[in-house]
Formats: sequence, C-alpha cells, structure tokens
Amino acid sequence: MPDLKQFDHYLGDDGPAALVVREHLMPVEGADGVLFPATFAAGDNFPGGYNIDGDLTGTNVCQIDSVGSQANRIEPLFAEDKYKHLIPQIVVKAGEKEVNLLEAGHRAGDALVRCSELQQTLQDAFKSVLKGDAEPLAKIAPTSFVFGVWDSRDTRAKLPRLVASTIRAFNVKKLTRSAQFNPATEFVNDKLLDEPADKATKDAYAERGFIHVPASGSHGGVIATGGIRRDATVGLAALRLLFAGKDATKTLALRRYILGLALTAFTHNPSGYLRQGCLLVLDPDKPGEFVEVLPTGERKPATITHETALKYATEAAKAFGVGESKTVLFDKERAKRDVKGEAADSGNVKGTITAVDVGAKKFTIGRGNKRVVVSTKDETAYFKGETGSTFEAVVVKAATVEVEMANGFAVKVTGN
Repeated sequence: MPDLKQFDHYLGDDGPAALVVREHLMPVEGADGVLFPATFAAGDNFPGGYNIDGDLTGTNVCQIDSVGSQANRIEPLFAEDKYKHLIPQIVVKAGEKEVNLLEAGHRAGDALVRCSELQQTLQDAFKSVLKGDAEPLAKIAPTSFVFGVWDSRDTRAKLPRLVASTIRAFNVKKLTRSAQFNPATEFVNDKLLDEPADKATKDAYAERGFIHVPASGSHGGVIATGGIRRDATVGLAALRLLFAGKDATKTLALRRYILGLALTAFTHNPSGYLRQGCLLVLDPDKPGEFVEVLPTGERKPATITHETALKYATEAAKAFGVGESKTVLFDKERAKRDVKGEAADSGNVKGTITAVDVGAKKFTIGRGNKRVVVSTKDETAYFKGETGSTFEAVVVKAATVEVEMANGFAVKVTGN
C-alpha cells in the first residue's frame, strides 16, 4: 500500500514551489517537418490566424497548443475506467445527450451544470471556497482545482490551475498553401446547369461543388527552426493555499487528494495528435527535464512515475472520501431564468445594487453580466452588518448587499 506521507514535503510551507516538466518535441516527419499551429479569430489587436509573437524573419514564438486546450485534452482521462474511481462522475443529461462534467468547458462554473438540480449545491460550494473551505467543491468537482475554474456568472469565486501545460514553437517560418477544386464534370459547359446569372448564384454553385474553385495563399503551417517545447507545471505553492476550514486533519486529506489528482494528470502521457497536420512526438536527441523547483530557484531532479502517482491518488481518494457520482437533468426553466437574470426561488444572492424601485420595494443586483431583480415583503429583515436597519438605509444604489431568498422573495438583506 502506498505511503500517504510520501509526498507530504510538497504540502509543507517549506516545500518546493512547483514541479516542472520540459519536453522537446518534433513533428513525426522530422525536426524540419511542417506543423500546423492552432488558428484564432481576429481580435482588437490581433489580425487572426496563427498566434506568433515577434519578427517572422527572426526570433519569434508561436503558440501550438494553449494552456486551456491542453487542459481540455488531459482532463477527460478521469472518465476512463482506469481513473474514474478517483473522482465523482457527474453527468448532465441535456435532451438526448449526456455530458460528463469533465467535458464542460467551464467545469463547475459551466452553464450546463449551473442550470441543473446541482445549481444550489454548487453555489453553496463556491461560497464555501470564498470563506476558506474547499472541501464541499472537492466532493463535487475536484478537477476544478486541478485545471482551474472561475464562477464568473455567479459567485465570482476563482481558482487557479494547479496543472498548466503549453506547447510552443520557436523561430518559426510561416508557410502558405494553395489548392484548386475541380468538379467531377463541367456542369455549366456541358449544359447540365445554367450559366450563373449573378454572384449569389455563382457562390452557391461554388459552395455546392459545381464549378472550379481556387484557394490561394491560405495557412500552410510553420517550420520550427528553433524547436518545439512543451512546458508543464504543478503549482505546489498554490495547492498549499487550499483549506478545509480550520480543521488541520481535513485540510491535509484535501491537499493530498488534490495533489494525487494533479500528479496523475501531470505524469499522464498526453496524446501527440493535436489536429490535422500537427502530430508531435518526443525529440530523441534532446532529453527532457523533470524537476522540483525550490523557492530559492534551486532545481532538483524528480522521478515520479505515472503508476506511482496513480497508486498515491487512489489511496488519497479513499482517505478523503470521493463524492457521490450522479446523473442530473438539464433544467430548461432554470436556464430561462438564468438568461433573464432572474433570481432563483431560494438561496443567496450577492452583488452591487444597480437600480432601486422604492415604491415597489424592489431592487436590481448586478452579478457579472447578469442582473437579478429582488422583490421584498413587509416581513423582509434588513441589516447593516449585524445591526438591524431599514429598506431605505440598506437598499441604496451602488451598495453591496447579500440577500437570502425564499420562495422568490427576499427574507433577509444585509448591507455593508
């Protein structure tokens, strides 16, 4: 049986700042092969296409796979038979489709799970995180600690990634490519179709494959003359910021559990296939690096294997107590309320007041991009801190308040 104390030096305040892996990669065709980076839409200061920083004729860095993309490639491993015992398997059934939380882009903060029966449970768990108790969220969505989460549309709780991985290419030469589509026969010349009378018809012919279509000067990949490298880290210093309230025993169990998941993900051999034209393998002529990095900057060799990490994670999960797996339904009515920015029937709402209707004794709270209309009753209690107060004194535009809701009305409104 693995020793649960074997990695406790990573959890102490005097432990390493991080674990770091650097792997040198190359295309399967060879070090001088052409690879296709990710392409991105245009932005305010970005023309679109490949993300290349620097002079295209000199020193530059090209993003091959982003930290978010790498996380989305690694995280689903926890749904595989070999690993699924490590975490609760939370599945949301949306119509005919079932989506594992591991596949949701925003993890525990995703709209899919937020608009299910887990809405209140997750909201309470995020609020516990803000109060210094990460255990409730770890019982529902522990990989949100490993790969990061931001509950940007509700509580605003934000957790950093413990495992971060990025692939970059250096000193790239950007290429272009051209192509020509030729139809199976001359549909127009052979009188099988009429000559297109206008641009709209010609475009429709091209789209449906009835005429010749040239494609010139499109993205043709890059050649990385300075090499390709995957840099990955486990942020141990960030892990040590997780607490299970003030209970030292529970905190240790929580940190061991999350560390086990992080090490399992970190040491897993990711697929080298990123996209069409980008299949990467290790460069045998350039050995990689796996080190513990101390706060002093000193680097010490690390030798954790994937099997060691998995065995440790299994024991740590047993000691912590993996949360219950469940399948829940996507709730269309919750989604409608979420879109409108309406408050839930119950639970707590916190934010800044953006509008006040004194006559109706209603007010609107801004929460991120959402607006929540709060209705009150004569029985609603108002407080400033712990001191009883009034609607007029507490409910003021630009004030920050926390509202306890029940059956669609405010039960208690607390202002600062």
